[in-house]
Amino acid sequence: MTPIPSPGAMPKKGPRPSGQSAIVSTPARSNPADWGRVAEDGTVYVTGPEGERKIGQWQAGTPAEGLAHYGSRYDDLATEVELLEARLKAHPAEAESIKASAKELQLGLPEAAVIGDIAALDTRLLDIIEHSVKAGEAAAQQRQERRAEAIAAKEKLANEAEAIAAESTEWRAAGDRIREILEEWKQIKGIDRKSDDALWKRYSRARDSFNRRRGAHFAELDRNRATARKKKEDLVERARALQESTDWAETARAYRDLMTEWKAAGRAPREVDDKLWAAFRAAQDHFFDARNAVNDERDKEFASNAAAKDALIAEYDAQIDPAHSIDAAKAKLRELQEKWEEIGFVPRAQVREYEAKIEALEKRVSAAEEQQWRRTDPEAQARAAQFQAKVDDFEAQAQAAEAKGDSSRAASLRAQAEQWQEFADVAARAINDN
Repeated sequence: MTPIPSPGAMPKKGPRPSGQSAIVSTPARSNPADWGRVAEDGTVYVTGPEGERKIGQWQAGTPAEGLAHYGSRYDDLATEVELLEARLKAHPAEAESIKASAKELQLGLPEAAVIGDIAALDTRLLDIIEHSVKAGEAAAQQRQERRAEAIAAKEKLANEAEAIAAESTEWRAAGDRIREILEEWKQIKGIDRKSDDALWKRYSRARDSFNRRRGAHFAELDRNRATARKKKEDLVERARALQESTDWAETARAYRDLMTEWKAAGRAPREVDDKLWAAFRAAQDHFFDARNAVNDERDKEFASNAAAKDALIAEYDAQIDPAHSIDAAKAKLRELQEKWEEIGFVPRAQVREYEAKIEALEKRVSAAEEQQWRRTDPEAQARAAQFQAKVDDFEAQAQAAEAKGDSSRAASLRAQAEQWQEFADVAARAINDN
């Protein structure tokens, strides 16, 4: 049998050297013969720091088999310690339960019926207990940080929901966003019940407020659409009542007024609005199609009037010559105007064209009259004479100053004379223009 070390040779527990790993690395499986023995009478002993201790009685086999049995039980205990070390590393948030398990194992070591390095297990369990405290504190800090982040995230969502509830009128997009916020809300975990309930109440109130406001909006729309429907049904009846009218001008104005009312009436429900518009437009089209048919027929009759007016223009254009005689030009213009009216209307598409043709001749005469008036205007002539008199006066004063040897004053007076000469020239041109 392998010699059993004396109690004094067993390793002593002491403080871990600075910088040593928090968790003692797993040692290789020990030889039970190094840490205990089975006596000839079957008594089983384990040797620890406190010396040799009886742990049991072995009668099931040889002493070697007894050593192997109690060594295996030690290995099982060491495996439990390894599992606690691994759990603490992988799941620091479970530090409290790991610490409790480690303490329970540690308390049982003095009575453990195992053969192995019990002191090493005790050291490892102490490490687990010590570092479970630190791991627990770190996990608690992380939980607090995650909680703060989660609260901030939900506060942000609650603020957004409240802003939507208070301001948004983009009903479809805002409603979609309210639902998206709820889905995002569900993904945020780790908040204490009290804070979570308070934040949920904010979101819930905002959602309910938005839904009420949206519901009120669409209810108002429904009321407005119902009112618009009644107005447009009335407009359709009024439009139909006018569609057979042959009072073209008055009825066309009436239809324009109806259209103004239609635009101001608002939207009826879509399917109804489209049908009412089709009926309103059909009545309008019936009237205007009839008017256009009559006007088209008249235009055919008026085509010869356009040709007759072209002949008049050709005949009178050379005769209306204000440069030769304004009175004669005015007389010829009156003849032209009388014959023009006698001929009658031209086709609608050519009305502006023919108005422009006769207006050109009328402007020729009126421009000549205006020019003649400017030439004979006594006030204009007096104004021009007054300007010229000022010129002559300054020239005379300049000559007198020159005669007295005052060249500086003479130059100033001549400058004023030049300025007044410009005024006189402008007034003269206004009289004699063209």
